[in-house]
Amino acid sequence: MAKKNPSYKEAIAEIEEILREIENEETDVDHLAEKVKRAYSLLKLCREKLYKTEKEIDNIMKEMRDEE
Repeated sequence: MAKKNPSYKEAIAEIEEILREIENEETDVDHLAEKVKRAYSLLKLCREKLYKTEKEIDNIMKEMRDEE
């Protein structure tokens, strides 16, 4: 079964946890690249969610202006 994408809030929380682990040197060097890769994919997901939300809001605002 495919893993569901986390919500924006969940992704941010996981990024913060990864950063905390790296900053506190809790991540073993053997897993560091894996953690950085996961953080990158979460950041990419967050950017996509923000972009999609921005476009949706722009469309709503345009519709509201067109109705006036």
